Amino acid sequence: MSASARSASSGKKKGGGFLARQAKAKSDKRGQSEEELINRGKVSPDEVLRLSKITDNYLCPPEANVYQIDFTRFKLRDMESGTTLFEVAKPPPTDHDEDQEIDTEDMDPNAGRFVRYQFTPQFLKLRTVGATVEFTVGDQPVTKFRMIERHYFRTRLLKSFDFEFGFCIPNSKNTVEHIYEFPALSPAEMKEMIDGPYETRSDSFYFVEDKLIMHNKADYAYNGGQHA
Repeated sequence: MSASARSASSGKKKGGGFLARQAKAKSDKRGQSEEELINRGKVSPDEVLRLSKITDNYLCPPEANVYQIDFTRFKLRDMESGTTLFEVAKPPPTDHDEDQEIDTEDMDPNAGRFVRYQFTPQFLKLRTVGATVEFTVGDQPVTKFRMIERHYFRTRLLKSFDFEFGFCIPNSKNTVEHIYEFPALSPAEMKEMIDGPYETRSDSFYFVEDKLIMHNKADYAYNGGQHA
C-alpha cells in the first residue's frame, strides 16, 4: 500500500461515512422497534418516550423488579369535586397464604401486570384526576424511581405522563399522589372512545436509575352504566 493510501485510510472517521451516520441519526430519532428493545434486554426512558404505539409485549420480565417494589393500594379521585372514582387495595397476607404451597408451573408469569378498567362516559369530561399509590420496597434503597405512562386510543397517542416517586428507604411503605391532567377531547372523540370499549390502552414503565424494572399494562372502557 502506498503512503498516500495509508494516510487516507487512517484519516477516515469512525462510524462510517456521512450517509451511514445520517441513517443512524434518523434511526435513533425514530426509536428502536419493540422487538429490538426486548432482544437487547436494556430499555431507557428516552426509548419508551419514542415508542409510537402501544406495545404488544412486556419489555422486561417480572424478575427485573430486583427492588421488590409491590403496589398495595391505588385510588383515583376527581381533583375538582374530591369524589373517589376508583379504589382497590391488595389484601394483606394471612397465615394460610404463607402455609399454602404454590404450583409455579401453572402460574401466569404476567399475572398482576395487567388491569382492566370500566368507567362511565362522564369520566372523559374530567380534566384533573389524582392517583394515590401505596407501595412497599424490599431490602435495597430505591433512587430515581420514575414512571412513564403512555395512553393510546387505537393507534393515536392521547398523552404521555412522566412522574417521579423520589427516594425510598429499604423495607419501607410509601404513599404518593400524582396529578393527571387529561387532554381536552372533542364530542366526536369522546363518542369514538365510548363506542370502542377497551380500545383505549396504556403502558406504564417503571425505572430505577434509568433502568426499566417493571412494565404494566391496562385497557379502559367508558361505557359503564349504559344499557344495551
